[in-house]
Amino acid sequence: QVQVVESGGGLVQPGGSLRLSCTASGRIATINVMGWYRQGSGKERELVAEFLSTAARANYADSVKGRFTISRDNSKDTVYLQMNSLKAEDTAVYYCFAEVGLWGMAENPQHYWGQGTQVTVSS
Repeated sequence: QVQVVESGGGLVQPGGSLRLSCTASGRIATINVMGWYRQGSGKERELVAEFLSTAARANYADSVKGRFTISRDNSKDTVYLQMNSLKAEDTAVYYCFAEVGLWGMAENPQHYWGQGTQVTVSS
């Protein structure tokens, strides 16, 4: 089956940096989209960034533009989120997601989620 695993969260001071990693594995024929949502305590879920593989296009929430960068590696099953100039408002659980086409049913992509990784920005 398909698994999505993210890592890289932690505690950093304001202005610091973190890099999140997310890997999708399993019987994957294609990866259409990978990215991150986040949800802070008492907040609604927010799409932070996504990478559209077929279009080679990255989208970002306005709140992180200019500070966060999403990228894919050459294996095409891992995506990174470089987070710079972190603010307290960035504190949240970050959930990686992947929209993938499975072997035998690539025409019917499925959406998978990771378990989440905590990012805390505090002095």
